[in-house]
Amino acid sequence: MTATLVAKDLAGGHAARTLFDSLDLTVAPGDVIGVVGMNGAGKSTLLRLLAGVDEPLAGSVALSPKDAFVGWLPQEHERVEGETIGGYLARRTGCAAATAAMDDAAAALAEPTAGDAAGDDYAVALERWLASGAADLDERIPVVLADLGLDVDTGHGSLTVDSAMTSLSGGQAARVGLAALLLSRFDVVLLDEPTNDLDLDGLARLEGFVRGLRGGVVLVSHDREFLARSVTAVLELDLAQSSHRLFGGGYDAYLEERALARQHKRDAYEEYAATKADLVARARTQREWTSQGVRNAMRKSPDNDKLRRKASAESSEKQGQKVRQMESRIARLDEVEEPRKEWQLEFTIGTAPRSSSVVATLSEATYVQGDFTLGPVSLQVAARDRIGITGPNGAGKSTLLRALLGGQEPTSGTASTGSNVAVGEIDQARRRFTGATALAEVFEGLVPEMSTAEVRTLLAKFGLKADHVGRAAGELSPGERTRAGLALLQARGVNVLVLDEPTNHLDLPAIEQLEQALDAYDGTLLLVTHDRRMLETVRLDRRWHVEEGRVTEV
Repeated sequence: MTATLVAKDLAGGHAARTLFDSLDLTVAPGDVIGVVGMNGAGKSTLLRLLAGVDEPLAGSVALSPKDAFVGWLPQEHERVEGETIGGYLARRTGCAAATAAMDDAAAALAEPTAGDAAGDDYAVALERWLASGAADLDERIPVVLADLGLDVDTGHGSLTVDSAMTSLSGGQAARVGLAALLLSRFDVVLLDEPTNDLDLDGLARLEGFVRGLRGGVVLVSHDREFLARSVTAVLELDLAQSSHRLFGGGYDAYLEERALARQHKRDAYEEYAATKADLVARARTQREWTSQGVRNAMRKSPDNDKLRRKASAESSEKQGQKVRQMESRIARLDEVEEPRKEWQLEFTIGTAPRSSSVVATLSEATYVQGDFTLGPVSLQVAARDRIGITGPNGAGKSTLLRALLGGQEPTSGTASTGSNVAVGEIDQARRRFTGATALAEVFEGLVPEMSTAEVRTLLAKFGLKADHVGRAAGELSPGERTRAGLALLQARGVNVLVLDEPTNHLDLPAIEQLEQALDAYDGTLLLVTHDRRMLETVRLDRRWHVEEGRVTEV
C-alpha cells in the first residue's frame, strides 16, 4: 500500500541532552530523504523515533494509514550469536515478527472463550503477515542470494540458509544484509548506513532498489555518491547551530544551497559586527572629545568669564547628545548571532624518514586460505607510489594488503619488503582498538614516547573526550575506533600508509578532512575503498583491481 509518515514538532535526544527539537517532516510515497550531520547529531535517534522504537521527548509521529508496514533497518556492528542466515533474513525483513504475531493471534482465536475481538485480531495479523512477504519468503531467499553470488539453493554445499551468520566472511555478511533489504516489502523504509561494507556491485543494486521503491524512504548515509544518485531531499541536523533544515532537490543541490546559506549568515554577521564596531568607536571618540572639551574649558576660562563658560557648556552638551545618539543607534541594531563553527577533524599524517626505493615485492606468490586462493601475484610497490585498490567483497583485497606488508607468508612464491619501511595502517576491522582494555591505555601502549596527558590531548582533538578514553576499546563504536586509528597516524611517523575501507563509519566532515590529509601526505599510499567520490578526489597514480584472487593493473 502507499503510506505517508508525518513527524510534527519532534524532539529527540538522550539523558539530559536534546539533540533536535521542533522538527517537522513529511515522508510521502516516492520521497527519498537523506539525513546528514556529524556523528552524534541525532541521525540514528531520528530513525528510531520515526520507526516508533523510542518515544520522542516532544511532538508526535503519525502514519497514514495506521496499519502501514514500516521497516527500520538499523546498523548492526556485531552479528547475533547462533542466528542463521534464514533467521537473520526473516528478522530483518519483519517476517519473523509478523509470523510470531499471527501465531499468537491464531492461538488466541483457538481458545474456547475467544470472541469477535480475537477474530478481528487474527484478521489484522494475517493481513500483516501476507503484506510482509512471509508467505513465500523461503522460496525467495535462495533466488535473491544466488543473484548476489551466494548459492544456498541445494542445501548440500558449504553454505546453506541454516549456516550461522557468525561463520560468514565480511563480504558474505554484507551481501546477506543487502539481501534482507531486497527481500523486504515495507511501505515506508528507514535505512541506517546501508552502504557500509558493500562493494561497487552491491552499491549499484542498493541504488536501484531505493530508486525503484514506490513508498517513502528515509536514509542515513555518509556515502556521497550514493546520496547524489538516490535522494530527492536532504534533512540536515546541524548540532553546532542547534538547528535543522530540509533542503529540496538532490544531494549536490543541497551542498550548493548549504554553502550559499552559510555564506549569507557569515556575511550578515560580519556586516553587523563591522557596523557595531564603527558605532562603538565613534561613540568612544565623542565621549573623549566631550571630556576633553570640558577640561579645556575649565582650564582656559577665567572664573568671571561667564559667556565663555556658557558657550563651552553648550558645546559639551552638543557632544553629549551625539554620544547618546550613537548609543541609541547601537541599541537599535538588530543583533546577528555569530555562526558557530562545527567541530572538525583536523589532522595531519605523521611522516617518517623515506623508505628504500622498493617498498614491497611479490614474485609468483600465492596465498591459500581454505578454498580461496590469491595469486599467483607478481607486482612491486615503489616508494611514493599512490595506489587505489578496488574489487568485489571477498576478492582478496585484504589478503593482498597482508601479503604486501609481510603479515602473511606465501603458500608458494616469494614476498619481500624494503628497508626503513614505517607502516601506518587502518584495517577494515579496526583490530588495534578492541578488547576490554581502556582506549587511553591501548593508545599509550602503541606510542610509549607520549605521556598520558599528551595522549588524552591528542585523542580529544579527534573527538574522543574523557567519557571515551576510559572506556574499553572494544565498547567504542566503529566510528570512534576509526578516529582513534586516525589519531595514531598523526602520532606515529609513517612512510607507507595502508587504508582498508577508511570511510566506513566516518561522518562526512571527517571524510573530507581525511581526503585533505591524504592530499598533503607525500609517502607511499595503498588505499582500498568502495567510496567512489574518494577514489575521484584522492590523488592516485596507479589502480589495481582484485577479482577472484587475481590482481590486474588498470
